[in-house]
Amino acid sequence: MNNTDIKNKVLKALDEIRPFLASDGGDISLVSIDKNKVVNVQLHGACVSCSVNQMTLKQGVEMTIKKHAPQIEKVVSIEP
Repeated sequence: MNNTDIKNKVLKALDEIRPFLASDGGDISLVSIDKNKVVNVQLHGACVSCSVNQMTLKQGVEMTIKKHAPQIEKVVSIEP
């Protein structure tokens, strides 16, 4: 699978997650994908200061991204 395919799958996963984050006043954006294995994202809005954002990142975001792109090993939140 090439870089574009992986990026498209990750973006599709983020689109699936976005409405849940938006309902709490937050958002997420793709920063980069390292070696087609590590996805770097940035949280926005209410997600930045949310006390459960790391749980959301692992349980929601990472799980959804891995469902779309199983070769992804982890998702990392980059500070703004």
